[in-house]
Amino acid sequence: MPVAEHVLRHAAERPARTAVCGQDGELSYAELAANLQGAARHLRGRGIGPGALVAIGLAGPAALLTAVLAADLAGATPLVGDPAWGRERWARLTGAVTPDLLVAEPLPYAPGLAMTPHAAPADLAWACFSSGSTGRPRAVVRRRASWTDSFAHLSDLAGIGAGDVVLVPGPLTSSLYAFAAVHALAAGATAVVPGRRPGRALQARAEAATVVHLVPHLLDDVLRRFGALRTAVVGGARLAPGARAAAARAGVKVVAYYGATELSFVAVDADGGGLRPFPGVEIEVRAEPGATLGEVWVRSPWLADGYLADVPGPLRRDAGHWASVGDVARPYQEGEVLRLRGRGEGAIQTGGATVVAEDVEEVLRTVPGVGDVVVVGSPHPSLGSVVTAILEAEGASPPSRELLEAMARGGLDAVQRPRRWYAVPSLPRTPSGKPARALVAARLAGGDPDIRRLVW
Repeated sequence: MPVAEHVLRHAAERPARTAVCGQDGELSYAELAANLQGAARHLRGRGIGPGALVAIGLAGPAALLTAVLAADLAGATPLVGDPAWGRERWARLTGAVTPDLLVAEPLPYAPGLAMTPHAAPADLAWACFSSGSTGRPRAVVRRRASWTDSFAHLSDLAGIGAGDVVLVPGPLTSSLYAFAAVHALAAGATAVVPGRRPGRALQARAEAATVVHLVPHLLDDVLRRFGALRTAVVGGARLAPGARAAAARAGVKVVAYYGATELSFVAVDADGGGLRPFPGVEIEVRAEPGATLGEVWVRSPWLADGYLADVPGPLRRDAGHWASVGDVARPYQEGEVLRLRGRGEGAIQTGGATVVAEDVEEVLRTVPGVGDVVVVGSPHPSLGSVVTAILEAEGASPPSRELLEAMARGGLDAVQRPRRWYAVPSLPRTPSGKPARALVAARLAGGDPDIRRLVW
């Protein structure tokens, strides 16, 4: 079912219920339904319908979601991008496929008869950008059912319903946050997208949130600031040690999941017992005989079709309809917990051993004074690579090299311990909030003066 159809139904049943709050205003479900109907008529008047690609670069959440849902109602494929991008940037990112329309201003309202959705689950209906930890955006396209049919499963796992206020504390250019906002509207909840500098009224709306979607490094701050929360849906990376317990002390249930823009949901941990397949998902970990790690392969109804214009990317498929983006995990059998160890590009080959960067990062994040950390492999003439840590300090200065070395000795095997240590004022991040590992590695290799070597 098109998400626009959900919104129209909620508008008929609960017209006064607030649908979306953002820096560009607040809309009830009745107002959102009227706006998207008028905008959809405008799109149809421009010749935009089934098969068309609508690029949307709007800063205001209310205007952006109206445009997305209007494209959905018109039968077109919406693709959300950064409002700062110009036409040349859009052209580079969409490759050989030129959007049929670039929406850089809120869509106007066109009067007329109410439009009725006519859509099939197999329609190519949604597109979003994925950068993962590489920082190179690719437009991922998918069938309507591959996204929206998972809504009910997430609602059941997280207990999200029409009475909730859902906080979306990140940009809607991120597939994680875009999904959160659209899922909230499909459920009949209120989506609050405060942005970086919310005013007093919008901040009050955010503080009333009962559910939040976010990445792990934001969880601690959100727990301190938002006392009405009941549930935190966390994706994008592994939770820090103690994060779930801290949330429980605040009365917040954590539903953590592993997935990728190309794969959607793969596995979920709703109770702290470990990651298990999301409903409808089959998982294989393909490891060489005797290997301690293998690639994660997935078969499910939630897989994306691929990349717009067939640009190269990490998504691979096989003849059995399985797909992988190169993530690695311990060997896995059906019924077991999935022991994920991160993206394959995060594996460091050093002296004949394989070190998983995420394993090292998990330990180093527990060091007092470390806000976040990226671990990469730096070239070495005899070992191939050495483990290198780039720290983002919580305060004005990073922890001492002595403390870092001591913590590494206490929590890491010898081969895992960083040989080189650096500090940076702030780590570059992907739109979803994850540290951009490949970008950090490139900056380090290029001699970025902001990355300072830590010495004894």
